[in-house]
Amino acid sequence: MIVAQRWVLLLAFGWAVFLCPAQDRLKLMPGYDRYQKMSKEMGDAVKSGALSVTWKDGGKTFEYQKDGKRLSYDIAARVATEVTPESGRSGAPSTAGAASAPPGRRRRPPSPGRAKQFTSVMSPDEKYKAVYRDRNVWLVETEGEKESAVTVDGSERTRVKNGTATWVYGEELAQSTAMWWSSNSQQLAFYRFDESQVPDYYLALNQTNIQDTLHTEAYAKTGCTNPVVDLLIYNVRTKSTVRVDVRDGLPFDNAVVGYYVYGVSWTADGQLLFHRTDRLQKIMELCAADPETGKCRVVVREEWPASWVENSPEMRFLKDKRRFIWASERTGWKNYYLYDLDGTLLMPLTKHAFEVEEITFVDEEAGRLFYTARSGENPMKLQLHVVSLDGQSDTRLTDPALHHRIDFAPDGRHFIDIAQTHELPAVTRLFDSKGNLVAELATPDLTKFKKLGLKTVELFTFKAADGQTDLYGMLHFPSGFQTHKKYPLLVSVYAGPATAGARETFTMPDSLTELGFLVASFDSRSANGRGKRFLDAIYQNLGKVEIDDQAAGVRALTCRRYVDPKRVGIYGTSYGGTASLLCLLRYPEVFQAACSCSPVTDFRNYDTIYTERYLGLPQADPAVYDAVSVLTYADKLKGRLMLYYGTADDNVHPSNALQLVRALQRAGKSFELQVGPDAGHTSLNRDRMMEFFLEALK
Repeated sequence: MIVAQRWVLLLAFGWAVFLCPAQDRLKLMPGYDRYQKMSKEMGDAVKSGALSVTWKDGGKTFEYQKDGKRLSYDIAARVATEVTPESGRSGAPSTAGAASAPPGRRRRPPSPGRAKQFTSVMSPDEKYKAVYRDRNVWLVETEGEKESAVTVDGSERTRVKNGTATWVYGEELAQSTAMWWSSNSQQLAFYRFDESQVPDYYLALNQTNIQDTLHTEAYAKTGCTNPVVDLLIYNVRTKSTVRVDVRDGLPFDNAVVGYYVYGVSWTADGQLLFHRTDRLQKIMELCAADPETGKCRVVVREEWPASWVENSPEMRFLKDKRRFIWASERTGWKNYYLYDLDGTLLMPLTKHAFEVEEITFVDEEAGRLFYTARSGENPMKLQLHVVSLDGQSDTRLTDPALHHRIDFAPDGRHFIDIAQTHELPAVTRLFDSKGNLVAELATPDLTKFKKLGLKTVELFTFKAADGQTDLYGMLHFPSGFQTHKKYPLLVSVYAGPATAGARETFTMPDSLTELGFLVASFDSRSANGRGKRFLDAIYQNLGKVEIDDQAAGVRALTCRRYVDPKRVGIYGTSYGGTASLLCLLRYPEVFQAACSCSPVTDFRNYDTIYTERYLGLPQADPAVYDAVSVLTYADKLKGRLMLYYGTADDNVHPSNALQLVRALQRAGKSFELQVGPDAGHTSLNRDRMMEFFLEALK
């Protein structure tokens, strides 16, 4: 036994010596030293002119960090002065170094974790805390810590849970809480889920330990039975509970509107608001419930039979707490509408044949709505508009040649504009609410960028695979690029619904180019910002339309003499992992190598809400699912493939990768596999990926 152990140790040591360099081959490859050097230099090659400001005095002044100093800008005086401990204003706390939300964006609350909900929620008057524990809701008095059970029916045995949500609600409907207090602290609404008919998924965790553990999740996969969802309201004073009639008394089935219930909140006058949809998400209703009876009424109904309806439209109440601004795609373009809480459509506020994006400020005293929209020279260049609250006199306030990010002062009299394009770094300016320039606050510096010989990223257009639709792509070049040389091409892909591969924010060239590659990314007909009918092209066509368009993008580039059509690789993670696999398998004449990380290999493995929104039910049309399944094409593999997955991925389960491994092995195909032990929904180490591509393509 001792001799045997010695041989094992010697063999292990020998293999370690042999294999370690194999995991570190990139350092020995041509161009690595330059890649390392340039990667470090590129980090500060551009001094951005983007400022993050903190508004003060209701909007009369603001503070920002610039050139290592904290500055305060007085709008009336148009003067910036340095903020120091000695010069700090009395009663005004220092904000130096404080984090602030990105300009033009609302600050997001902290997250309880992916697909999870907070386990306790404090009442507005801070007298009570609602607590989720052991599948039930408890009420805790903050003074004295006296607690009482609100529910008692939740248990592992019955598979009922109260005060939390089922996994897919957190992942796909962004439900970070499952308990909601009314503004008067007298009523508590909460979720109840019956998961008794939902299959469990078992995930082995801590597999690198001596003993692993098992995580069990009621995970509804496409076509399977979903949990039955209900909303209940507990009255603190009467200690009684009312069940909200979220389905209007109808049974829980696929067609009922109330199959999914989410987006819960309270109105100022004590009504419970929520969104509800049918299973296929073709109908969405904003509803209001009476907390005393549980009876519901529809406030707004949206329907889009051709594909799916937006499940969480933007909504903003006015000061009277009855009127609200509502975003809708009912015309095929997202526009704003003014509603009363009784369900009356007061008027359309915008009537554009382009997409509105986000409300930036509502000036009710002046009767004006400020918002951003995709009305620039291309749909990626957001512009600031203002329109009267009667829907009249819509005006664009910004330069359509640039993309704008807007941050309004609290008093609405001024706004910060961070303007840029894909090739022009950001500049920050101060404007008044009429769009007049007040001051230029910061400009970019490209001195080092130019000194390093870096090339700006090119934005180009190409025809989609239908031969008609114009799409956008971006191409990254290495420093020292020469048009007479032929370069291998790497494509970075995601391509999921309502995402984009091109953008109009300043983009640094990808450091991977310094290894001798061109790097590209392409939009497809799954891109956002182009209208609802544009997106309808992918309905029940995932894995076809967007993949065809990625191939069309590559073909557009390989017409250029410096792009080598015989050396094209593609990589992506999650949906991008799926897309990279399908590109390699469906278009072997276009793509010669792919690195796929954490991919869905068959959407029958994925959750109900996401998958059925775009593909429908697998029982209704199995061919739709076969067409997007990577497994369908496993025997078509010709190029080089690197596959990666994490063993603890609770989103795209390991079964996806393992099913593909089995299919490829049965088809007798060669491929490479990397595993992330105890890793979740992650990607392969970037250097290891480039080892693979350098060997496959260079």
